[in-house]
Amino acid sequence: MLTCKELVARSSDYLDGELPLGEKLLARQHLLFCKSCRRFIKQMRLTQATIKALPEAPVDDIDEIVQRMTDAQRTQDKP
Repeated sequence: MLTCKELVARSSDYLDGELPLGEKLLARQHLLFCKSCRRFIKQMRLTQATIKALPEAPVDDIDEIVQRMTDAQRTQDKP
């Protein structure tokens, strides 16, 4: 069985379905017995869902931000 630390380290792969079958089974076994890790995985799922639900930043905004950062860097580089 995995330790809590090992489960946390593999949590992203677990949630993304990228763990090999053996590790996936060990993770599920751990989750059956560990309430703290079940809560952690539940929170990770909620976090992933929230991030996926966020709208994408408009490209114009990104271009503007990059331009402002470039301008600011040029201003700082001037003697």
